[in-house]
Amino acid sequence: MGIYSSLKRRVIGDPRASGELTGQVLPPWLGLPTFASDTLSSAAYATEETMVVLALAGAGALTVAGPLAAAVAVLMIIVIIGYRQTVRAYPDGGGAYVVATRNLGRRPGLVAAAALLVDYTLTVAVSVSAGTAAIVSAFPELSPARLLVALTFLGVITVTNLRGVREASIVVAVPVYAFVSIMGAMILRGIVLCSTSGCPAVPFEQPEVPAAVTGLTVWLVLRAFATSATSLTGVEAVSNGVQAFRPPASRNAGITLGLIGLLAVPMVLGIAYLATNIEGVVAFAGLERTVTSQIAGAVFGPSSVGFFGVQVATAAILFLAANTAYADFPRLASRLADDRFLPRQLSARGDRLVFSNGIIALSLAAALLIALAGARVTLLVALYIVGVFTAFSLSQLGMVRHWLRERDPGWRASAALNLVGALATGAVLLVVVVTKFTVGAWVVLVLGPAVVLAMIGVRRHYDAYEAAVVGMGLHPQPQRPVRVIVLEDRVDAATAASVAYAYGIGAAHITGVLVPTGRQRENARERWRQLAPGLEVNEYAPGLRRTPAMAQRDIALERAGQHPEAFTMAVVPETRSNTWIDVARRHRVAQRAKAALVANGRLVVTNVVSPIGGPGPYQVTEPVEHHVVVLVNRVHRATLRAIAYAESLQATSVQALSVNVGSRRSREILVDWKKAGLKVPLDLVDSPYRSLIDTVEDYIAEFAPDGQHTVVTVVMSEFVLPRWWQRSLHNQTVLQIKSALLFTRGVVTTSVPTLLSSLDPDALPSAEADGPLTVDHQQQPA
Repeated sequence: MGIYSSLKRRVIGDPRASGELTGQVLPPWLGLPTFASDTLSSAAYATEETMVVLALAGAGALTVAGPLAAAVAVLMIIVIIGYRQTVRAYPDGGGAYVVATRNLGRRPGLVAAAALLVDYTLTVAVSVSAGTAAIVSAFPELSPARLLVALTFLGVITVTNLRGVREASIVVAVPVYAFVSIMGAMILRGIVLCSTSGCPAVPFEQPEVPAAVTGLTVWLVLRAFATSATSLTGVEAVSNGVQAFRPPASRNAGITLGLIGLLAVPMVLGIAYLATNIEGVVAFAGLERTVTSQIAGAVFGPSSVGFFGVQVATAAILFLAANTAYADFPRLASRLADDRFLPRQLSARGDRLVFSNGIIALSLAAALLIALAGARVTLLVALYIVGVFTAFSLSQLGMVRHWLRERDPGWRASAALNLVGALATGAVLLVVVVTKFTVGAWVVLVLGPAVVLAMIGVRRHYDAYEAAVVGMGLHPQPQRPVRVIVLEDRVDAATAASVAYAYGIGAAHITGVLVPTGRQRENARERWRQLAPGLEVNEYAPGLRRTPAMAQRDIALERAGQHPEAFTMAVVPETRSNTWIDVARRHRVAQRAKAALVANGRLVVTNVVSPIGGPGPYQVTEPVEHHVVVLVNRVHRATLRAIAYAESLQATSVQALSVNVGSRRSREILVDWKKAGLKVPLDLVDSPYRSLIDTVEDYIAEFAPDGQHTVVTVVMSEFVLPRWWQRSLHNQTVLQIKSALLFTRGVVTTSVPTLLSSLDPDALPSAEADGPLTVDHQQQPA
């Protein structure tokens, strides 16, 4: 196990088998903190942000926060009832994306998905920033380190979620239930004090609310209402993650939604009541002390355990409110990746049965937003609720269409409830867009369509790719002679290993190409002749306009063009042992050379690594045994080319290997294997831990490669696509395998590229059209 793997195990734990997935589902008592932390935490800052807006009309306008909270509470009840119907009708989850897609069409579904992806990213940014504000409010001396505090907690949340769904739920449960308990105690105590002895006053020295800059206009009230509506964020989360619940999943999801309403509505109303009745509570832009801390100081006392308990619990749930996004963003991204609207890397579960790539993507995007906003809530909250109310409206409207089509028992009442929800959330969306357009909503209105267009572009690319690959047919390719070009910038142990490998595979012709740099130019040709007397060698200078990597590529391509009837293999030698600086420099040069060689699509590119450094002398010693393993994800032209190359090598054995990491494609591969008439034996291996790399490493280890007696060549097929952004959507696992095997003793990695010179998505049906989707779940080499 490498250093990276060992560190990874220590941080996120040992991998879980796919069969353990059923043990990761959640009962309602764990589902509540997992999916409700965002909604519950909104009560800690929604009233404050509403008062910040109202403060523009002076201190007297702050009392309007109470009626606005009541309106938001009614809206929350309507939305929760609507989503309880959604989880009943769509027990497989998917939320607004699935509901809108199936009932309104592909384009509305993508709009809902884009809105949620943006909203979840903002949820993390806002929650972490709000938690940081609570910490800074209790400990003002941390204000200069606000951004560092925020990013630190973001890192903790990321690692917690990478450890697993159930682990994250348990971690979140304690602070969520603590927050609910202490906030409930504060609200009850505050109401009792106000009802008996009169509302207490804020015990802190409070600054004066700045003078009014506008009157209490309808426009200002609508703008404040739009801000107060942030209390509804997270309500949709349960509908997206129904499959995370213990069976019966839809029933438990509905119970969780009901509990969210029973807790969140009284909390929103209670905090708004205390904020507008306790004497001295103020809020305006730039004020460090939060409204919640002012209320806690008045109710419990400024130095009491209750005051600090409220601050700690508030900070904890605000940080962990981001967990709602971590529960849903990766699931939604995975579903979109299954439908080929996002890179397919997002569809795979990681070691701990979570969608690790989605979690990491969410963290990186949120970190960027937090850094740009300086971890300040007010700068982020204006961007926040456009996306969520877009998803609300489309989901509720989609449910109306669902009931009109399905006409299940009681469909009229259900349709009426969802219609009310659609009208209410649509009205709020309109208010939010109009009132917050100039203060940040325009960013989301631009970003959302951009995400939709990007997803359509990804889908059209995958469709064009699939059509091009299928159109190539399954025509076996003949064996060919193999001509080897050893590309080096010096002559050393890796060069000797490369020449020995070329002899061992029975190459028809071997040529050395030296592009030495610096001191390595001295005696390079003579050292080659001492190493491999009788073999052709050519020395080239990189020149002013060509780097060594580009020079090696151009020379190799020139040689390949001279022998189109053969497989021309470019060998890039690397030496593992030497100074770290030298290893890093040479590895960088080698990586550039390999990337340039593979990108052309005409050369077979092989990496030979020697573990021995030093000045020499070196010996060319051929291996006694040479085993070839061809990795197969599916059977297509690139696979057939890789098989033809493998059969062209002089080898002790040639074996194909297909690793099943979760999707059941074995039958399809076997049928195509027989249809293509391939004679190479094929091993089909299940990976219970969904780890392609570990399974390949274990398979190779059975040959006991040592680099001297036994060598194993791992052959991987790659499609080379015409544009750089298209390449990022494919072959990522090939790169991971090559990196993992790079310095494995006795293992040689070979890329056999096949050029797809053009992909024409315009010749395909629109990706927005409705209809069944062809899904590729595999995360293996092309």
